[in-house]
Amino acid sequence: MIKIFITEDHELYLEGLTLLLNKQADLQVTGTCRNGTQLLQSLSSLNADILLLDAYLPDWEPEALVKRIRLERGEIKIAFLTIMRGTRLVHKLVKHNIQGYILKNAELNELVYGLRTIAAGGQYFSSDINIADVFDAKYTISLADNKIRDLLTKREVEVLQLVCKEYSNAEIAEKLYLSIGTVETHRKKLISKLGVNNTIGLVKFAIKNDLL
Repeated sequence: MIKIFITEDHELYLEGLTLLLNKQADLQVTGTCRNGTQLLQSLSSLNADILLLDAYLPDWEPEALVKRIRLERGEIKIAFLTIMRGTRLVHKLVKHNIQGYILKNAELNELVYGLRTIAAGGQYFSSDINIADVFDAKYTISLADNKIRDLLTKREVEVLQLVCKEYSNAEIAEKLYLSIGTVETHRKKLISKLGVNNTIGLVKFAIKNDLL
């Protein structure tokens, strides 16, 4: 069961969202609040895997709120649900290791897919968000084509491209006729070879080197 805590200042939207998510067999809304102050007051005792936050609450700016959350609950997964589609805010928030940014005009199945992806250890950003603008790659290493071929196998490049397209390990395994364990091994090798820390680093490398 994926446990979700929602912070949203519009009551009707909050109640409707809670009802819809609780209808999913593997999702459970374990609590809600209406502003950032209430969230921080209960943060230490929250029973949740994912915090689902409105990007603009009446009392806290989103970046400041994420910083506070990370100080107390560094392990908890954070996703934003918002009407704001500009990439400037997303670019600021990914620096604080958020796991998702989903637009409020998304259909329910997209939101549910995003939450499941995040719970499984991935990141999810709405397709309307330009990922190349969000993950500014100017500080990521750039390699000549022949150097990439020397560094990565053809299979590793295929896995990297599918990772960047938000395929899960299971979906990559099915598409490439591999076991899930083999895909996980490829992911770990990619992170090690490229000297990055997570999937965001893999995406930045792929963008910088025109692999997408």
